[in-house]
This record gives sequence, C-alpha cells and structure tokens, in this order.
Amino acid sequence: MKMEKPTSTTKLFEISNKLLERAGPGSKTAAIVAGHRFDESQKPEDERICYDPYAIHFVSPEVLELNKDPQKAKAMLESLGDLGTLLLGLGNSTRARVRYFDDFVKTSIDKGISQLVILGAGYDTRAYRIEGLGSEDNIRVFEVDHPVTQEVKTEKIKEIFGAVRENVVYVPLDLMTENLGEKLLQAGYDKSKQTLFLMEGLLMYLQPETVDRILYFISKNSGKGSAIIFDYYPKSVVDGSSVLEVGKIAHDYLARIGEPLMFGIEEGLLEEFLAKRGFSHVCNVTSEDYKRAYFHGKNENRAVSSLLLFAHAVVE
Repeated sequence: MKMEKPTSTTKLFEISNKLLERAGPGSKTAAIVAGHRFDESQKPEDERICYDPYAIHFVSPEVLELNKDPQKAKAMLESLGDLGTLLLGLGNSTRARVRYFDDFVKTSIDKGISQLVILGAGYDTRAYRIEGLGSEDNIRVFEVDHPVTQEVKTEKIKEIFGAVRENVVYVPLDLMTENLGEKLLQAGYDKSKQTLFLMEGLLMYLQPETVDRILYFISKNSGKGSAIIFDYYPKSVVDGSSVLEVGKIAHDYLARIGEPLMFGIEEGLLEEFLAKRGFSHVCNVTSEDYKRAYFHGKNENRAVSSLLLFAHAVVE
C-alpha cells in the first residue's frame, strides 16, 4: 500500500504538538503568541521588535530548549520547506502586533484613559510591564478570558509576583456563551469612563454574531474618547478561499488544533463595518505600515505577512 506524502499542515501540526506538549491546559494560540514574545525578547535591545520579560514563564519547556539551540530551530523550519519561510513572515507580523498594541496602550494612557479592558487576554502581561498601569496609577485593568486559560494565567502571575495587582480585575468568561456586559459591570467596570478595549488575537476566533455583541456593547457602554484596537484576517483566510498558501495553511492548521477561524472582514470594508457598529476615526494598519514603522536596520530584511491587519477606532 502506497503511503501518502505528509501535507505541510500535517508537518506543522506534528512540530507544534511537540513544542506545546507541556504547555498546559490553556489556549494553544495563547501559548504560541507567548512563544513569539519570549523569542523576540531574547534578541539584543537594538534588534528586538517587542519586549516582554515575563513571557518566559508562559512557554513550554520544549520552546525554552529550542531557543537555546538556534541550529535545531533552523533545521526545524527548513524541514517545512517554503512553508517555513511563510511562517517566519506571519510570526514577524505577530511580533509587530505586540509592539503596535503596546505603543497604542502607552499613547492611550497619555490621552487619559481610566480603564483598560483586555478581551481574550490569554497570557498578556501588559498590566505588569507597561509603565502607567501600576496599582498607583489609577487605571483599572480588566482581563477577560475563558476560565481555563485564565486560571493558568493567574497561577503564573502569583508565581512571578507573589500576588495579582490590586488594580487588575480578572473576569472569567466564555465570550461565546456568556454576557460580556453583565460580567464586566458586575466586576466593577464603569461605563462612564474613558476606556481602551484591547482585543489581540481574539475576534478571528469568535462567531460573527459574538463579535457584533461585543462591539455594540462597547459603543453603547463606554465613556467619551473610548477606543478599540484589534487585529483581523481578511475574510478569504477565514472561509478558506485565500489564494495565498500561508492563508490556506493558517486556516487548516488552526482548525486542526481546535481553535478555528470564524470571523474576518472583507477587504476594503473595515470602515463601513465599524461605522455601522458605532465607531469613527477608523484606522486600518497594513503589513506595509508596520514593516515601515518597526523593521529597520538589522531587521530590514525580515519578512512580514500581508494577511495580518490591525485596526483601531473611536466610539462615536
């Protein structure tokens, strides 16, 4: 019987399974993103795109070992052929996303936000590493995520810092089945205050009707000057019709690990989409934009992926 040649997705799945073998019960994509933050943070200060000194606590032992052996990491990527090159681009875009969102949070702090709501927080460490979000800074941080992932997160935070910060409120919530507004208000969210809603690596994993509920809640229940920032894929990646190989691979791989893509936005329709849901001053950030902003000097030749886009807007 003739054996079928493994597909690119199969190879990628096998490699990621090994790397995530001891990552714990939380979200696999949260662990993958933590791995990107960790790896980028090991680069010299004048070379790294983003920096997260706490990401090391959220990656698997396999990822730690691989980081110590660059030749092994290189061989692993090369075993994927052209796919390895494509994944490097998507990984660089993920790291640029961390930096862009960090910068946006810092700008929002300067503009006077009173609350930061991180939806689908995963292993986000911004509440502990960004200046201006400390317990003494009068900004409340609400971290919303699935109870399983959040339990892993809070245990790690206690291990690192001894306790969670007084101004950080953890809100366990399944966004697909539970009411965000009800849970946030119960947790002490003040809908009259200027708030930034940060949704990194989240909306693409939610059903369109859930995305609508979230956006309508924000637009109707946040103070003057409130804003949102999120990332998204074009709809063609989500429905599997992308003509780009990396788009097809991302679609198939995420479905295989149990975190399938569900939501995307048609190219050119971002402003219309957000305007209908109560937002203005829409900014669409393309790969060309963040490549130009962050990838200079030693990083000039690092590829990024055109598939990952960022967006921010203001509540009308």
